[in-house]
Amino acid sequence: MISTMILNAFGALFAIILITILVKRWLLLRNVENKVASWMPTVPRVPILGSVFEMGNPAENLKDLQRFTDNPCKSSYVEILGTSNIVTKNSEILEFVLSSNKILTKSHDYDFLLPWLGEGLLISKGAKWKSHRKAITPTFHFSILEVFVDVFNSNVDTMIQKLKKMELGKNSFDVYQYVTACTLDIICESAMGVNLQSQENSMGDEYVHAVKNITRIAQDRWITAWKSFDFLFNLTSDSKILAESLKIAHKFTNSVIERKTREMMKGEAKQEKTEDVLGKKSRKAFLDLLLNSTIDGRRLTQEELRQEVDTFMFAGHDTTSSGISSAFHVLANRPDIQKQLREELKGVFESKNARITYQDLQGLKYLEMVIKETLRLYPPAPVISRVVEEDAEFKGHTIPKGTVIVMSIYNMHRDPDYYENAENFDPERFMETATKNSAYTYIPFSAGPRNCIGQKFAILEMKTFISKMVMNFEILPANPPREMELISETILKSRNGVHIRLKECQ
Repeated sequence: MISTMILNAFGALFAIILITILVKRWLLLRNVENKVASWMPTVPRVPILGSVFEMGNPAENLKDLQRFTDNPCKSSYVEILGTSNIVTKNSEILEFVLSSNKILTKSHDYDFLLPWLGEGLLISKGAKWKSHRKAITPTFHFSILEVFVDVFNSNVDTMIQKLKKMELGKNSFDVYQYVTACTLDIICESAMGVNLQSQENSMGDEYVHAVKNITRIAQDRWITAWKSFDFLFNLTSDSKILAESLKIAHKFTNSVIERKTREMMKGEAKQEKTEDVLGKKSRKAFLDLLLNSTIDGRRLTQEELRQEVDTFMFAGHDTTSSGISSAFHVLANRPDIQKQLREELKGVFESKNARITYQDLQGLKYLEMVIKETLRLYPPAPVISRVVEEDAEFKGHTIPKGTVIVMSIYNMHRDPDYYENAENFDPERFMETATKNSAYTYIPFSAGPRNCIGQKFAILEMKTFISKMVMNFEILPANPPREMELISETILKSRNGVHIRLKECQ
């Protein structure tokens, strides 16, 4: 009896605290509404809760964003649980925000990744972000990326052999699971110099499982309003799973950093050698390069190194998996484009088992257009956001301090005002002579000062994947056909997988 009374009392206390927070936020937002709602539509809302009832289930979030931006302003003012948001696909607003040197801070939604990534390059802000960006940028120089093509070659070759062994002759299979295992091996070898061999055995399974838990829970907190409050989330079973997963992930990364630090200090670091047309070149992981980087004359601390490596692992895994799998879906349904692509590849490579070099990839112009069009229709990061930290003026209108700008790249890329026959897959729209739009109507890697630092790495990886797949297989639609059910969970994914069929090329 007493225990029930205590529980009821705690429940009432939590309810009072939550309602008080929401009421306070709601009252503060009235000033924001008066400034923003005068020049753009406002999504219907109720007091305190805002527009939560206008949002569908998470599987419908891209459709919700389209509905909110389907107006002449291509934008709407949206309140969600006491937060003020401008949801937009207006390229002029996107250009204003992304090109700004003042609106650089990621929105609070990214905070759910803080326990894992800390203040790595993705989330950090202010002077710390600027200094780290400056220090890390040289690690993506083309001369370094050139050497990583060998990492792409070996891991994609492993995937090709597995597909030949496991999937030939089947009417349908989900290629996404193969791509994700391969990209995980690639980013782990590139970022940390460790091959998990997740395509071949269970090595690294504990780390892989931990990362999946962390990202799943972060995504759930983004889309489940009440879980955004820490004191409520901490009452769930996922809070314990998150704590254990973070422990595993950080232990793995720290162990690799410690080992490489000892090797460097002893002068015994082993440099892997790889032979290409330019002769002998040493291959170092990003971690090796970071260990030699300095910020204001000092080396990065162990914690800073761990945060940046974990950031690479996150940003360089799911994103490329999304883009590569989407490309395979497109090619399976467009044999005409696949045929033209195969002809270009035959003009460069003597056989389907050819070793691909950095120089080879630079000459594949049609492949590049196919990739650009894939990323237009299927941008791996479909939605990004920034928070305005001081009042900003846009075309005579004030965007008040604290407003979150939610930018729907996915919906902008499919807007017929920016692209003729916007829903059609047409690589030739990216021929140089056909490019008419503003640079900010095509931003699969974001844009401006906080654009994706790894975009060249991602493009090279996509080129290697697609080239080897098209040279080895005829990619066919699943039988029966299965369309992708797209959903935005930080990364653009297909809820029902990416199902195709393969026929080996002779």
